[in-house]
Amino acid sequence: MLDWSRENVIERVLISQEAKANGDKIPSDKIEETLARLKEQYEDPKQLYKDFNAEGDEKIKQDIETQMRVEQTMSKVCEKTAKPSKAEIKTFYEENKDQFRKPERVRVAHIVKHVNWQTDEESALRAINEAHEELTKGAAFEMVVDRYTDCADNGGDLGFIMKGQMVEEFEDVVFNLGIGQTSDIFRTRFGFHIAKVYSREPEGIADLDDVKDRIVETLEEQMRSKAIDDFVDGLRNKAKIEEV
Repeated sequence: MLDWSRENVIERVLISQEAKANGDKIPSDKIEETLARLKEQYEDPKQLYKDFNAEGDEKIKQDIETQMRVEQTMSKVCEKTAKPSKAEIKTFYEENKDQFRKPERVRVAHIVKHVNWQTDEESALRAINEAHEELTKGAAFEMVVDRYTDCADNGGDLGFIMKGQMVEEFEDVVFNLGIGQTSDIFRTRFGFHIAKVYSREPEGIADLDDVKDRIVETLEEQMRSKAIDDFVDGLRNKAKIEEV
């Protein structure tokens, strides 16, 4: 742990020294602007100076400029990294497929009559029975939703859901319906429901196209980390580090 901490301190010092020596000069107005925003974050001005171990603004401005130069230097190091190739993206996908496992999902809509302080059980049941009767007589589910449900947004369509998103009583019904099938009336802790499943996606591995952006983001982060590591190694090779 102590060795890791020491190496971390050395790296920070080397990067700061490089940024001070070779980084572009930071305009004074940007430093002043940053200091002003920093002061706005402190209700007690004394705490600001305590946090920066400073007696006045000059020390804080120096710290701000150093940090800006470090960020500028790191940005220049990272911007030189190449973009992941198609081959690298495909290789990562093939070698890490378990990361892209997707659960079973169903796209479902429902009619719901809530049981709460506004509507008692008897009233809610009577209304959901009326909706169910219309469905059994051949009325379109989508038309019945609009007339009866307490949640009419998107025609009662909840979109795709996976297990763990909804209450167990709801999932026990909808994940056992076939595509295009409508349930009987069932009860959850929220009230009475009638659900319809429109489509389902089985459990499996997501297609490469569906996870490509995630892979690119991961690979770019790895490339940036390597670029920074290489940059720091280069600084270490040039530096004279003495034991104290």
